[in-house]
Amino acid sequence: MFHDLVEATEDVSVVISPILGEKTLTDLGTPTEVGYKLSKNVIAPPDSGREAELVNAEAREYKTKMYYQLEYAVKLADGRKRHNLASVAISRGKLFTMNISTTEPRWQKVNDKFEQVINSFSVY
Repeated sequence: MFHDLVEATEDVSVVISPILGEKTLTDLGTPTEVGYKLSKNVIAPPDSGREAELVNAEAREYKTKMYYQLEYAVKLADGRKRHNLASVAISRGKLFTMNISTTEPRWQKVNDKFEQVINSFSVY
């Protein structure tokens, strides 16, 4: 995980997980289904004290690869709110998940930049 040097509450990470078999992203479900699973297992896992609401989920194709773009509103255990964007893809038998987040108060200022970052994510 990397944190912004100026705004330390902003971070970006990439998680790589193995996938059994020759599954595609669509084999795992629709963007909404995968977004919901990601929210329960990564964004706000059980006992984390966080709550995640899937705000938007859509698919995009780039250079023959399918990507799911996901947006979350997250409430932390202490009541603070964050905004997360994620991009999910499968390549070479692995699930790649890029996540970028900021505090809710900064979201309006950085959402265009975050969209650019998420849209720049690609796997080979």
